[in-house]
Amino acid sequence: MSAPALFWDITPYVTIAILVVGTWWRYRYDKFGWTTRSSQLYESRLLRIGSPLFHFGILVVIVGHVIGLLIPQSWTSALKLSEQGYHLQAVALGSIAGVATLGGAAILVYRRRTKGPVFIATTRNDKLMYAVLLLAIVAGLATTLIGSGAVGEAYNYRESVSVWFRSILILQPDGEAMTQAPVSYQIHAVIGMALFALWPFTRLVHAFSAPIGYLFRPYIVYRSRDAARPGEPIGSRPRRRGW
Repeated sequence: MSAPALFWDITPYVTIAILVVGTWWRYRYDKFGWTTRSSQLYESRLLRIGSPLFHFGILVVIVGHVIGLLIPQSWTSALKLSEQGYHLQAVALGSIAGVATLGGAAILVYRRRTKGPVFIATTRNDKLMYAVLLLAIVAGLATTLIGSGAVGEAYNYRESVSVWFRSILILQPDGEAMTQAPVSYQIHAVIGMALFALWPFTRLVHAFSAPIGYLFRPYIVYRSRDAARPGEPIGSRPRRRGW
């Protein structure tokens, strides 16, 4: 086995180990630090633009990666979806989502750099995280352009990158498949693994605590206190029966 293939066989498991153990350690010993350290009080105008743009864009990017990496090409072929048709929709949606994600991240970085209170609250850890995150997004857009044929010849990553990714999940690593991919895809994969290795030790860990329960919890009832009439004790006015 060649050294590059061995690298692609071992590195993903090292990344997964760091992600799992690091997340457990963070939850066990740093629960109070498990937060985004919101800076909304310092500045909200740019945050209202950049944050939704980034988060909605990254959700679409994640869904695109799940479909492209986990669903074998034979499945889409069985559904009569041609390779050209698959790539057209993948490039169209991926480009829009990638540009939205990059634009949102750029606004958030600009906000942190130019707004004094927000910049003061930015740690070295945050700066490293933003740098790796931006590199991952840019590399992803580059591979989208290369894979579509807009730059150079079109490339079907589902015959190499996807095969390698699924082999990692079933504990039968096929590093040779990844060595066949263009260098741009390999760079994107390395940056992605670096991002996941950093994940537990940055503010990105809040993604594991997404308030999904908010979608299913009952309504919160807010009770208002009526203004009392002159000489009338507060709360003494009879209330009408509701539900």
